[in-house]
Amino acid sequence: MEIKRQNFQGVLNILSFNRHFYVFGFLALILIIGSKLIFNWHNDLFWMVIFAFIYGLTMPLLVSAYVYDFSGFYNFDWLRKMKIEDSKDKFNLNINAGFDETSYIIESILPQSKLQVYDFYNAKQHTEPAIIRARKVSLFYPNTQHINSNLIPLNDSSVDNIFLLSAIHEIRRYDEKVQFLKECRRVCKPKGNVIMVEHLRDFPNFLAFTIGFTHFFSKTTWKKAFEEAGFTSFKESKFTPFMSIFNCN
Repeated sequence: MEIKRQNFQGVLNILSFNRHFYVFGFLALILIIGSKLIFNWHNDLFWMVIFAFIYGLTMPLLVSAYVYDFSGFYNFDWLRKMKIEDSKDKFNLNINAGFDETSYIIESILPQSKLQVYDFYNAKQHTEPAIIRARKVSLFYPNTQHINSNLIPLNDSSVDNIFLLSAIHEIRRYDEKVQFLKECRRVCKPKGNVIMVEHLRDFPNFLAFTIGFTHFFSKTTWKKAFEEAGFTSFKESKFTPFMSIFNCN
């Protein structure tokens, strides 16, 4: 399958999946502007509030355009640089929360390896409106299977690489996160890798997404979860100041 992203697809996805946030934000902005006709706002305070709202609405879109549309993230050169071995005896997993933009790309980079795609989405547990909308427009990789986050239906030590690409922050509960990672550790071969890509709850992402950065988790939280799950290596590299790539084994 040919992999071709539309212009500004990343930022358009953000707008589409989080449209409730932008609708409420613009309504609030209109109400604040209208309130100046009724209340005696201090002029400096009024413009500070207006600036804060405009910043909160536009900065996530600018950063998302940078990360997803202009940084080359979806060229996956960062993955090619990892020099992952590609051969017929290699078995890789790509696990998502029902929104899959990456499986066909992974297949094109590692064409000889077997790729299995799993979707751990659970409507009762993973209730974020954005992921519900994203699932409706996701590509479907052949033989994608739905799984529970606490059980990967494979034998112990059977997988060479597991890709978790901007997906498992949708597992909100810490105990569920650890159990999921324990399953990843169980099915990985002794020299297997879990490659995770995530925004972090850190200062650059606060500047980018303001209060929206709470949707992500800190590096400390991820490190603790991986260690509790039995991983001994937790290596981070940065892809832009806003995105981290972790290689864990």
